[in-house]
Amino acid sequence: MNNCIEQLTTNTFSTLAQHQSDDLVRLFNQCFQQSENTVLVKGNNEPLYLPQSETSPYHQVIFAHGFFSSALHEIAHWCIAGPQRRLLLDYGYWYQPDGRTQQQQKAFEQVESKPQALEWIFSKAAGIRFFISADNLSGPPIDTSTFKQAIFQETINYLETGLPKRALLFTEQLLSHYQPGLTLNNCQFSLAELI
Repeated sequence: MNNCIEQLTTNTFSTLAQHQSDDLVRLFNQCFQQSENTVLVKGNNEPLYLPQSETSPYHQVIFAHGFFSSALHEIAHWCIAGPQRRLLLDYGYWYQPDGRTQQQQKAFEQVESKPQALEWIFSKAAGIRFFISADNLSGPPIDTSTFKQAIFQETINYLETGLPKRALLFTEQLLSHYQPGLTLNNCQFSLAELI
C-alpha cells in the first residue's frame, strides 16, 4: 500500500500542449492500419465511426476537431466494439444528444463507463490528465458521483483482469512513445482524480 501512495504522490502530468493529435494518428495507424484495416482520422466536426466502404478502403475512427482527448475517447469506443459492431456506422450504437433527461443520462452513463475507463488508462499512458465526460451540458444538473465510481471500478477491473487485446496494444504504444519504461497498475489510479 505504501508503494501505491508513493506512486500517486509522484505522478506528474504533462500539458496537452506537448501532445499533438498527429502523434496519435501516427501511433494508432502504426498499430492498426494493416492488422485491423482501420485508421484514425482527425475530423472537423463531431466524432464518427465509418466502416470500410466504396469510398474508403479503411474503417475510420474519426475524432472531433483534432482534439487529443477526443481521439483517445473514440479509440476507446473502437477498442470495445466487437467485430460485428465494427461493420456498422457508429457501431450501431444508440446516442441521445446533449439535453438528455435524467433517465436518459443514466442510460448514457451505463454504456459510457467502460470506454471512459479505457480513455483514462490511455490518458495515464500518455501522461495527460483525464476528465470524465457526462456530455450533457444543456440537460438538467446531475450528480456525477455514481458515474465516477463506475468509471473507477471499470478501470480497476481492466487493470486487474486485463485489457481487451486492441486496448492493450494501444496502451503499450502510448507508453512506449510518451513514457518509456513505465508500467501501469491500479496503484496509479484514484477515485479522487476524477473530475
